[in-house]
Amino acid sequence: MRETTKNAESEGSALHIRKIGNSAGVILPKDLMARLDWKEGDKLFVVDGAERSLKLTPYDPKHAKALEIARRSFRAYANTYKALAE
Repeated sequence: MRETTKNAESEGSALHIRKIGNSAGVILPKDLMARLDWKEGDKLFVVDGAERSLKLTPYDPKHAKALEIARRSFRAYANTYKALAE
């Protein structure tokens, strides 16, 4: 039993879903917010993972994908973009 508790502590602290007005939310501890460099009012994006997991990130994955497509286009058609810029 003690070993299970140690493993849970090494993985991180448990967060609880709480009622906040008519919604539900998770309260993030100050030390976690500081470690992640998140501040109140920051926008986070939820990315679905495997086996009911979620990833919270301040980076919009759709925007990142669009930037990657644009970068590939700029590499493939560099001369065309250069000519258009003139």
